Amino acid sequence: MVTQTQPSPSSQPLTIKDLQTENPRWCVGCGDFGILMGVKRFMVDTQISAAQTVNVSGIGCSGRAPNYINAYGVHSIHGRPITVAMGLALSRPDLNLFIHAGDGDTLSIGGNHFIHGINKNFKCVFVLYDNELYALTKNQTSPTTRKGHTTMTQPQGTYLDPIGALRLALGAGASFVASTADWIPDHMASTLKAAFAHPGFALVHISQRCPHFDPNNFDHKTSSWFSFLKHEKGIAPDKRIADKTEVIEHDPSNLEAAFKFACSPRPYFGLFYQNSNKPRYDSIMHDLVKQAKPRSRAQLLDGYKI
Repeated sequence: MVTQTQPSPSSQPLTIKDLQTENPRWCVGCGDFGILMGVKRFMVDTQISAAQTVNVSGIGCSGRAPNYINAYGVHSIHGRPITVAMGLALSRPDLNLFIHAGDGDTLSIGGNHFIHGINKNFKCVFVLYDNELYALTKNQTSPTTRKGHTTMTQPQGTYLDPIGALRLALGAGASFVASTADWIPDHMASTLKAAFAHPGFALVHISQRCPHFDPNNFDHKTSSWFSFLKHEKGIAPDKRIADKTEVIEHDPSNLEAAFKFACSPRPYFGLFYQNSNKPRYDSIMHDLVKQAKPRSRAQLLDGYKI
C-alpha cells in the first residue's frame, strides 16, 4: 500500500526535515536508524525529487522503512519487494526506485526473486539490511546467521555456515555489488551515491547492528576487524577511520578478485564489482514497446483464432 501522502514538488532545496514522517518504531540502538538516515542524507545530498522517488519493502524490521520517508512507499509482502519494484520499473521508468529488504526477506523466502532480479538487472538500488538474524520474530536463525550463534530456533547454536550475500550476488551475475555498515555514515552515503548512479540493479549490502538480540555481533567502536576496498573507480574509504584499519587497492572491474574478497572470512567494505554494460531487462522491454506497431483493440486476439 502507499504509505505516504503525495509529496509536493518545490523549488526549495530538499531537507532532512522535508523527508520526516512519524517517529520510527525500532528498538533503541537499532542499525535501521542509521540506514534510514543514510538514505535521507543521500536524497538531500543529491537533491533527488521526493515526488519522483519510490521506496519498496518486504516484511521484517526493514519493511517499515518506507513509512518513515516522505516519498512514495510500498510496504509489500514477505520476500516479494523485487517483484513489486519490477512492475514499477517497467511501468514508470521515470521514477527513482529503492528496495529495502532484510537478510531473511532477501535470501530465504525471497531468494528466488533476488537471483532473478539480479539477472534482469533492472534499474534500482537494492538496500540489503543484514543483521544476521530474524529480529522481528524475536531472534530466530536467518540465512546469514553465523555458525554457532544461539537463537530461539537453534538454542544450541546455529548448525550451518551462513549464506554469503555478496558471493551469491556475484555468482548470479550482479552488475553492481557494494558493502558498507550502518555505523559508517559517510561511507554509506558515498556507497548509495555510487549505487544510484549505476545503470542497473545495484546491490548495497549493509552490515546492520541488532543490539537487542545480538549486541556483540558488530563491534562499531573499533575498526581493526574489517578492511576498506579502494580504487579511483570505486568508493573512497571513510576518512574518519581509514587510518585505523587496512585499506586494499581493488579494481571493481576484476570479478575474480571480487570473489576473493567476498569469500574471505574478514569483512570488506567498498565496491566489490561493477559492470555498467550488462543488458537491462527493463530497457529492452521499453524499446520493444516503442518499436511495436499500433494495433486496434479489436485486433488484439486475432492471433488466437483457429
